[in-house]
Amino acid sequence: MTDPTVSLPDLSTALAAHRLEVLGGFAVAEEEEGLPKGTRTLLLLGPAEPGFWPHLKSQPEWDGAPDPVDRWSRRVIGRLACDLGAKALFPFGGPPYHPFYRWAMRSGQVWDSPVRLLVHSRQGLMVSFRGAIALKEVVDVPSAAVRPCDTCPAPCLTACPVGALTGAGYDLPACHGFLDQPAGQDCMTAGCQVRRACPLSQSYARLPEQSGYHMRQFHK
Repeated sequence: MTDPTVSLPDLSTALAAHRLEVLGGFAVAEEEEGLPKGTRTLLLLGPAEPGFWPHLKSQPEWDGAPDPVDRWSRRVIGRLACDLGAKALFPFGGPPYHPFYRWAMRSGQVWDSPVRLLVHSRQGLMVSFRGAIALKEVVDVPSAAVRPCDTCPAPCLTACPVGALTGAGYDLPACHGFLDQPAGQDCMTAGCQVRRACPLSQSYARLPEQSGYHMRQFHK
């Protein structure tokens, strides 16, 4: 991909080879603090399912060294951005950290859920970002979607066994304390019960093995 003319379909095809997809984006009309100079479009990238986890585990970064997911993200998204004459940005590697939460909320594809976690129009509470590409070209972005929580009974609000994640906020000590108990092993192996309770999460083909890996990284 060395042609400076960028289209969303062409970029989506390139991303698909790495089991990634555009999860949202927005136009940038003028210079903004925190974005590379000349940015006109920001696209947020994340795992495409099914198939992301097996693909990632087959990559050279899955070598037993720390941070394989982040190292893979830097290599793959960094190369894609370089080929496009763009800049790759990542949600890790700080401080300071790029404001992915705020960027996601600008995309029209992601919202603040009842439990304050981000919820995506298709991936639900399983949404995660591996990086973003800041493009100097104006590129069409996915059209704004309808916030799914507006018509959802919000099972996420009562899904946490110890009430650590509710509409009142996140009780981090209570969460970690529960994960240390035998009863917390379900979350440790299959992922957070709150995230899994979201109807969109249940229809998204993310493997429990992947969720369990990220829970173990979170609970170190």
